[in-house]
Amino acid sequence: MTPLRISSADTMKSMTLFEHLAEARRRLLISVGSVTVLALVAWFLYNQMIKILVRPYCSASKLIHSSCKFIMTSPLDGLSLHIKLAAYGGFILASPIIFFQAWRFVVPGMTRKEKRYAYPFVAAAAFFFIGGVVTAFYAFSHALQWLQQVGGNSLQAFYNPNQYFTLLLLMMFIFGLTFEFPVILVALELANVITPRQLLKQWRYALIAIFAAAAILTPSGDPISMFGMVVPLTFFYFLAILVGKIAKK
Repeated sequence: MTPLRISSADTMKSMTLFEHLAEARRRLLISVGSVTVLALVAWFLYNQMIKILVRPYCSASKLIHSSCKFIMTSPLDGLSLHIKLAAYGGFILASPIIFFQAWRFVVPGMTRKEKRYAYPFVAAAAFFFIGGVVTAFYAFSHALQWLQQVGGNSLQAFYNPNQYFTLLLLMMFIFGLTFEFPVILVALELANVITPRQLLKQWRYALIAIFAAAAILTPSGDPISMFGMVVPLTFFYFLAILVGKIAKK
């Protein structure tokens, strides 16, 4: 039986299905290895990460940094938080490597013209992911203020560290992923799956979908975070249309 081969239209190189799976395994191992190594780095940067991530809490509660205290309700809270921050930090630090490995896996199936866009796409994917993380971080203090106001002035905020950091990290991760929206749209335009004209024609439905996605995906459920996602995604939608038109010329 002749082995199934996956060919590149531009280089005429081909790979069997098993070679393709082996390549996928190699790229996955490199990505996992980079996350693991950088998670070890983040493990030793734990105190510095805490000092940064606690700022939304301090800002929302109008406290100086030394007054921002958490209440531990379990002896394992400190250890689980340390592991959680190390894993998340490793993923953030390794995100450019992960995007690069994904690109290298796709490259054999690309034409020479498509490969020209690969490096900009990897850079843009890393940039938008980190941009989403930063946006979520700065929006979180306003979200906390709103949530505390809803609870009333008689409530004093003393958070469990695992609950606080889990919500913050989840919000940062989701914002990072959703900010890949323009990169995906431009990729679909270049692949001729959709056209800039179609996107522009359907902009009203796109805005409804963006609002619905923001309402569903925002972990804290507050309007501040929701609009912190809606406004950039709306801007990215029209930016993707513009970039698609320019790239198609």
